[in-house]
Amino acid sequence: MAQRETNAAAFQVQGGMLITGAVLAGVGSLLGLAGLAISGAALASATRRWVNAQETPPSELAKQQWAKARAATVAGAHAWRNGVAQPAARS
Repeated sequence: MAQRETNAAAFQVQGGMLITGAVLAGVGSLLGLAGLAISGAALASATRRWVNAQETPPSELAKQQWAKARAATVAGAHAWRNGVAQPAARS
């Protein structure tokens, strides 16, 4: 029994070092969040400038691509239902 009591008493945490470590981790987390915020703002600004510099806005490009995809879908469905027109046989 004496051996267990000795081992349990040997485990002691130094409060000062524990507090210092927690403070440093908190400061590091705040610095990391600040870095993420600054990087995010820089990326947003660059994206905004890129979009404004384009001749055609991205929303218009998306509408054009959607119209092309819809036309291709309709043409494919029509070909599926009616079959592909066979070329006339030459005699």
